[in-house]
Amino acid sequence: MESPAGLIITGCTVLTHDDQEEAVFLEDAAVVVRDGVIEEVTDAEAVAGRAADEWIDARGQVALPGLINCHTHAPMAALRGLAEDLPTEAWFNDVVWPVESNLTERDVTLGALLACAEMIRAGVTCFADHYFAMDAVAEVVAACGMRALLGEAYFSSQGPQGREKSLEFALRHRGAAGGRITTALAPHAPYTVNDADLAATAGLAHEHGLPVHLHAAENRDQTEASLARHGVTPVEVLHRTGVLDTDVLIAHGTGIVESDLPLLAQARGRTAVATAPRGYLKFAWPTTTPVRALRDIGVPVGLATDGAASNNSLDVWESMTLTSLIQKSTEGDPRWLTSRQALHHATLQSARAVGLEGGVGRIAPGHRADLVLVDLTGPHTQPVHDLAATLVHSARAADVRTTVVDGRVLMRDRRLLTIDVPEVVRELDERLPALVDRGHGRRIQEYDT
Repeated sequence: MESPAGLIITGCTVLTHDDQEEAVFLEDAAVVVRDGVIEEVTDAEAVAGRAADEWIDARGQVALPGLINCHTHAPMAALRGLAEDLPTEAWFNDVVWPVESNLTERDVTLGALLACAEMIRAGVTCFADHYFAMDAVAEVVAACGMRALLGEAYFSSQGPQGREKSLEFALRHRGAAGGRITTALAPHAPYTVNDADLAATAGLAHEHGLPVHLHAAENRDQTEASLARHGVTPVEVLHRTGVLDTDVLIAHGTGIVESDLPLLAQARGRTAVATAPRGYLKFAWPTTTPVRALRDIGVPVGLATDGAASNNSLDVWESMTLTSLIQKSTEGDPRWLTSRQALHHATLQSARAVGLEGGVGRIAPGHRADLVLVDLTGPHTQPVHDLAATLVHSARAADVRTTVVDGRVLMRDRRLLTIDVPEVVRELDERLPALVDRGHGRRIQEYDT
């Protein structure tokens, strides 16, 4: 007799993908999970009478692959709303980098806990994090049940120790939390990490089989400053230092210009870009991630939020909606980016961006059971004429009812099961005066692109 499944979700509509990666919605379906892996996607009748350790009746809901936040700084949730209505240079130099010189490991832990709670409630099952004191973030991920690609950020101003610490972290935590943690080398950006360190990082990535996660060509000003000072764009810096020969995740890329595209197209490694459109609007950057041009050369673009200090939110659902709308406006074409294309970026392309294609990003047999259930019974999502459009343009993060990672339910019926938010907020509030003090005159770095 077959042993009970770990989890059976039944009665829902399931977003799957066909062989051409087109979205297919299966109605009145069921998902069978065993040992954290999707064993079967079938119709609801086929699972009637089967044994399972846990059942979820999901009638009226849609099962989607868990969303992936392809670039964020989770602990910066503690700085949400601290630096508002400022240009990029003042945001860094006058507020964020002075405050970050105060960070303790406990501050990082509390910020990461708050961020993970927010992401779980918004249907995010995996995030790519790039910050400091990342041992603390790894502990939070292990405890709360999420999946993450983690990298210890460093600047060249730290000397060789910064790069070494990034490598040590990556090797120490690779495969941790039962395989839910993957790791990357995390130089901050070409304007804070010199060519020698970038080249050394590329060498370490090859030697140890690690990806690289960094900021590059974040905005057009950075690209123009790099051309004026060095005669090359930030992407050309990545090319000449060998970073584009590694598996690299580039954050933002709104400063990518046409001359960069052949270099990205010919890159020897797996190159991807993460777009976080809400922050670009807040900073009034004149350009956005060139999603269409990147698609044309085969570079996947994953969805992201950046940190809550700039974005104020870790809502990838909103990033999906904004990406579709901003791309329509930028391209002057309402036929681009369609709702189904937006869902493709939110699922398969985001999984590729963080190096987890084949493991997550689909609800399919053999994939990890990272999925969310979305309630579409509210008046703002009815009636449903086009399910993809309803999900992208009508549904909200608050419509996520249940979040599952590796077959474990982290939120059920909007109730968080792995993080005590009131206790996190209470302790964080006590620590805020010391954290936000800028009277010391220090800053961890200088923003001068």
